[in-house]
Amino acid sequence: MTDEIIITGFESRDVRFPTSLDKTGSDAMNAACDYSAAYCILSTNSQYSGHGMTFTIGRGNDIVCAAINHVADRLRDRSLASLVTNWGQTWRHLVSDSQLRWIGPEKGVIHLALGAVVNALWDLWAKVLGKPVWRIVADMTPEQIVDCIDFRYITDAITPEEALAILRARQDGKAARIQDAVQNRAVPAYTTSAGWLGYDEEKMKKLLKEALEKGYKHFKFKVGSSVQDDRRRLTIARDILGYDRGNVLMVDANQIWSVPDAIAHMKQLSDFKPWFIEEPTSPDDVMGHKAVREALMPHGIGVATGEMCQNRVIFKQLLMTGAIDICQVDACRLGGVNEVLAVLLMAAKYGVPVVPHSGGVGLPEYTQHLSTIDYIAVSGKRSLLEYVDHLHEHFLHPSVIKDGYYQTPTEPGYSVEMKAESLHKYAFPGEEGVSWWRSDEAKPVLEGPKI
Repeated sequence: MTDEIIITGFESRDVRFPTSLDKTGSDAMNAACDYSAAYCILSTNSQYSGHGMTFTIGRGNDIVCAAINHVADRLRDRSLASLVTNWGQTWRHLVSDSQLRWIGPEKGVIHLALGAVVNALWDLWAKVLGKPVWRIVADMTPEQIVDCIDFRYITDAITPEEALAILRARQDGKAARIQDAVQNRAVPAYTTSAGWLGYDEEKMKKLLKEALEKGYKHFKFKVGSSVQDDRRRLTIARDILGYDRGNVLMVDANQIWSVPDAIAHMKQLSDFKPWFIEEPTSPDDVMGHKAVREALMPHGIGVATGEMCQNRVIFKQLLMTGAIDICQVDACRLGGVNEVLAVLLMAAKYGVPVVPHSGGVGLPEYTQHLSTIDYIAVSGKRSLLEYVDHLHEHFLHPSVIKDGYYQTPTEPGYSVEMKAESLHKYAFPGEEGVSWWRSDEAKPVLEGPKI
């Protein structure tokens, strides 16, 4: 059937949601986020289409959309069968346009666009096969999974032969783990929804109590303002969560500090017993993360990073040098499912748990598949997955949390196909009389930050 399906065209959509109005997504580095999707649709000569997206936070989303058009053009007139028969070769083909590589050699805007296009291709394939993406990978042999990956630049960290050995070892117990997924017990969730830096105290308290009532046991809070203000907010959190009720607290600085500042600041928050500090410094600073980790280890605080790590090479360095305790892959900042698989395998080799970044529109929909894949086929271990309770109503098949677990996707595809009405209502700049961005309500957001 895949032989008969030809990719006949593509389009990108600039979709933005005005989350800056209520400070959803606010942190120490990003005070006013408008959660956005650089959205890709692959059209075919059949009833099927592939949908993918890359997450941004507003201005610049149009630049990623322009890059999507360049990357997706390399799929035009190709059969689906020719693209998925040798996935690793297809992935390398998509990153091998020399002129595009000059402005983004597997990083930056070009790589963000790549993630949207690759994920749209997986979505298309999954719909044709009638399976969710996680199930496609779960049903693959170890050899087929390895064939999805471009090992260029990472064979000093993991070879194809080592990857095969890891995947073959995970065959033991795999059927039971698939059954866990079917029974919605594969991916436990943690919440960030109460922890945005721009929320006032009353809103924070209300959302935190609601999260407790829903059964959450892990909670993440944004930090990175003054030590005094961080201590005030974490005191409120611990007053509600307690220290001896099994509730775990994590904190996230979103790259606001230099290395010495990160160490000094976190030492002053150590009495709140955070499990980890996320993004304590520049996402490109491998040695900086290592220094922070070593300094905070005596205080029982781990280091997590990855949401801004643009490729498998940065993750290779973080893992090989022992710079992180938690590996936080992003579903679309990396080059789609294929590059994520490479990082999952490296993390498994170096014994670092994978807790994907999932704090953005469409990311929980994506990452529920990735964490399920990791549990079933790669690490064989459950790890937490972030959940933010925002904007799920815009998707045909939104992610759902019940009893503290992600409900495993059953619908064919990659779960990020948006409703047509949402694509039109939040198109940027959109049509007069249709798009929210053409309304009077949008004017304060469009004015942007005051300098």
